[in-house]
Amino acid sequence: MRKSPIYTFIRWFDSYAGADSDQAQGESPNWFRIVPFLLMHLGCIAVIWVGWSPVAVAVAIGFYVIRMIGITAFYHRYFAHKTFKTARITQFIFALIGSAATQRGPLWWASHHRHHHYHSDTDEDVHSPTKGVFWSHMGWFLSDKHFKTRLDLIPDFARFRELIVLDRFDMLVPLACMGLMYLLGVSLNAFFPQLGTSGLQMLVWGYVISTVALLHATLCINSLAHRRGSRRFQTPDTSRNNLLLALITFGEGWHNNHHRFPNSARQGIKWWEIDISYYLIRIMEKIGLVWSVKPGPSAEQVALALQQSMQNRIEAHQ
Repeated sequence: MRKSPIYTFIRWFDSYAGADSDQAQGESPNWFRIVPFLLMHLGCIAVIWVGWSPVAVAVAIGFYVIRMIGITAFYHRYFAHKTFKTARITQFIFALIGSAATQRGPLWWASHHRHHHYHSDTDEDVHSPTKGVFWSHMGWFLSDKHFKTRLDLIPDFARFRELIVLDRFDMLVPLACMGLMYLLGVSLNAFFPQLGTSGLQMLVWGYVISTVALLHATLCINSLAHRRGSRRFQTPDTSRNNLLLALITFGEGWHNNHHRFPNSARQGIKWWEIDISYYLIRIMEKIGLVWSVKPGPSAEQVALALQQSMQNRIEAHQ
């Protein structure tokens, strides 16, 4: 049963409101709940009026890079798969950075990703590609069915109160980012008018366009990385390796590798499989920010996995 507009409005700001009695299970989009999501996309059109400047574009690219690291290295490889360890303060800082990507809270993101790996490409999968490109790309989180955080799937991190706060009030950080971007543009216009930027221009480029690009790059791993690319390993799912997706998501495009070795911090197995997130994790390990990094599979493990894949292909064609 669909909740009332007032109840849905409250959940824009408190995503845990009424979660214990949540009866909404529909798979169709809840258009009222996703109004902020729709407005963010429409906001990209404002570039027609605010124009552009080199500094605004540079900030947009920089904010994309920083937040992509928050998503790939921490939301995914740390919170979802625990491929390395870190201190509580570092964990919180990167949870904040990930929250700025406007992809919900760290516990919601990681719990649903864990569910995806438990049921990859089956009817139980939260974003199964068998339900179509739109569903696997974005339909799944636009519906009410997967709005609630599955705390039962992530008890190891749900014990941290600061992560619960970030997860419950998942709009706080994005709203703060919007305000800061606007203030940055206003300040640059006041003190460095020669840069040709403004508050609205920085808001549109630094937050809106950057966030929309980041969001869809990430979502392509759920949709396109299960449809376009090569399959090195014969995994039970349809995961594929895709160089373009790996480049724009800093290594997440080596998706078939990841599904074969999900607990590895490294997703690019071959030397030429660029995995920027893994390189950054290694750098953080060198300076002591993270430790106990789970490396990529050994040559022997890869050889055995390839042998098993070949055998599976032969059996499938018999």
